Amino acid sequence: MKLSRSIAAVLLACCLAPAVFAQPKLEASTAEEYVPRLGDIMNALQTRHIKLSLAGKAQNWELAAYELSQLKAGLLEAAVMYQGIPVSNVTTMTAPVQAIADAVAARDAGRFLKASGELRAGCNGCHQTTQRGFIVIQTPTAAPFGDQSFAPRAK
Repeated sequence: MKLSRSIAAVLLACCLAPAVFAQPKLEASTAEEYVPRLGDIMNALQTRHIKLSLAGKAQNWELAAYELSQLKAGLLEAAVMYQGIPVSNVTTMTAPVQAIADAVAARDAGRFLKASGELRAGCNGCHQTTQRGFIVIQTPTAAPFGDQSFAPRAK
């Protein structure tokens, strides 16, 4: 079981690492390393999911690509920092994330919508298997980010 978790973490890292390495490095101000709580990582992922969905709906593919890279980095962070997450939950997120990346690259709203549904199903499946089934992710119905425009920039 431990070996399969290691393999899954490596597979996920291979798929998601480019987004993490593209992030600027910030040095900690103390000698102790800060480790965010899993709930805090998940709250950040939920924010990324909402912004990703709104960007895709507006067909702002540049913003969607950015939010997807941030979401990938958060998934990798959760998988690496919290190894108690079942391996199958980690690996099942790879295909939906790649499907969204492909839809964004193709600028295909229909594929994006389908892949987003698969991503939500993966999130909810993970919640079920970790006894957090009471956390249900759905298609965002309202924009909590009233101070941000999700429309593509005029060129």
